Amino acid sequence: MTELEDDGLKRCDWANGSEMMRDYHDNEWGIRLEGEQAMFERLSLEAFQAGLSWATILRKRPAFREAFRDFDLDYCAGLSDKDVEELMGNEGIIRARAKINATRSNAEATIALRDEGGLEPLIESFAPAPFAAPASMADLKTSSPESEALAKELRRHGFKFVGPTNMFALMEATGLVNSHLSSCFRRDAAS
Repeated sequence: MTELEDDGLKRCDWANGSEMMRDYHDNEWGIRLEGEQAMFERLSLEAFQAGLSWATILRKRPAFREAFRDFDLDYCAGLSDKDVEELMGNEGIIRARAKINATRSNAEATIALRDEGGLEPLIESFAPAPFAAPASMADLKTSSPESEALAKELRRHGFKFVGPTNMFALMEATGLVNSHLSSCFRRDAAS
């Protein structure tokens, strides 16, 4: 069951921990994205999140945006080994060499996908059919056959750090899956 916040609204339980998480839940999570760069940013942040909390990524998101120039695809794809070394010294971001290198190779793969329709339509093509609203956090899924298929397809195109779990989280975050709890005020507003 969701907790009643001081504004009288019921939210998904995970959103009740801080003002930052509440704002993310209310204004961003589960809302459709538009544009290749926006989708690439989310894909990149999901890769950096692997093994960490989403709150950690949100706190560091401004530094990520600065370090990767708002996830500009040409910039990210053109990162040199020297640039990677400099990013490894940036205390504002997650300093994991494999994840930084994945950002570079995923940018290259995203650019290559333009000839086949693009990253955004590819990801959206794996959206599962709507399912019953979860009543509690215990009812939430962490992956689906569609997220497994998406992960496999992205890996086929050369993407890294795109497992079924973080691809399901990407689908939730970008509004392709509605995982708001049945009691959450955003449940019917998510699109």
